Amino acid sequence: MSLVTTPTSTLATCGYCGSVRVTSISMTLTDGTPVDFASCHTCERRSWSASGSALALNSVLDRARKIK
Repeated sequence: MSLVTTPTSTLATCGYCGSVRVTSISMTLTDGTPVDFASCHTCERRSWSASGSALALNSVLDRARKIK
């Protein structure tokens, strides 16, 4: 018996392979940028987005650095 009760139509979907086996997390980076992270368990793609636009990993890393 599955403990997942979320209807399939409301689950996050991988933009690359279409799988619904996706972990999706919303967070705020060190510089204050709200971002969404998604990781697909099927094709193992990972993506970051802010305000609906894709972010490159380098951009995410720059925004997440500690301010000295």
